[in-house]
Amino acid sequence: MSNAQPATSATRSFEYAVVDVFAEQPLEGNALAVFTDARGLSTAEMQSIARETNLSETTFILPRSPEVERERGVHVRIFTVREELEFAGHPTLGTASWLHLNHPILRGADKISLDLRVGPIPVSFSSQQDGLGVYGTMRQNDPTFGNIHDPAATAAALGLSPADLDPSLPIQTVSTGMAFCIVPLRSLEVATHLAIPQPLAQAYLAKSDAKFFHCIARASAESGANWHNRMQFYNGEDPATGSASGCTIAYLVRHGLVPSGHPTVLEQGVEMLRPSRIYVHATSDGGRVRNVHVGGRTIPIATGRFFLP
Repeated sequence: MSNAQPATSATRSFEYAVVDVFAEQPLEGNALAVFTDARGLSTAEMQSIARETNLSETTFILPRSPEVERERGVHVRIFTVREELEFAGHPTLGTASWLHLNHPILRGADKISLDLRVGPIPVSFSSQQDGLGVYGTMRQNDPTFGNIHDPAATAAALGLSPADLDPSLPIQTVSTGMAFCIVPLRSLEVATHLAIPQPLAQAYLAKSDAKFFHCIARASAESGANWHNRMQFYNGEDPATGSASGCTIAYLVRHGLVPSGHPTVLEQGVEMLRPSRIYVHATSDGGRVRNVHVGGRTIPIATGRFFLP
């Protein structure tokens, strides 16, 4: 097979990598496209490329001098198919993991900080790595807890009945950089059959303090996970949502469902045949939840190049 550049009138090329984030095996978890040097791309071009990849998110690394990157972190922008995000978890972990594996200076570093719109987010890597890819842990911003939502109105927006929700737990907005409405469901069966009507959901969210819904239920005993998560949004369903996972562990600790500092395993993407494992913990100090950590494995899958005029 020839590696020659395809016949095209394009004068610019941009290399990218695809990595599977929160994956235990290749072709699992949440796929991410990482453009490794996005200098020269406009915001509009980044948005168009994100639509072209059609993944949950696409990231764009904007290299700066080593001195600036050491002081302020690596500048990264995150896009869905529709918009640029202040923060997202699987793009943060996946991009930092790519840098850990490939950056000319940061390769193998114990800690890499990304300079995002929400501020600097550090990702740590153990010096002892086993298994496929690389395992990393991000520390997210301390959570803020927002509104408590009405069960009947929330259920209607989700295409559910109030009986499908867990009556013992509040529905609450939580943010560690991205605001999610955390919705505890009555059972794993309800979670498995979830099919959120997006027009209703987006109409509800537009009037709320949350950006997205994130539904949780207790996982089955044989799954190896503690909680089962689903996040359906305007681009379909997310196989793993790192930002929402930080909000989830903050919620669970805040409401006494997980002890302070206790390691917890979240599963997501099961119904999509993209199973994900997300490892989380957070602490509670005098009623204040802090030290939100979200970890998982990133596995490189592919490399390629975009050609643009």
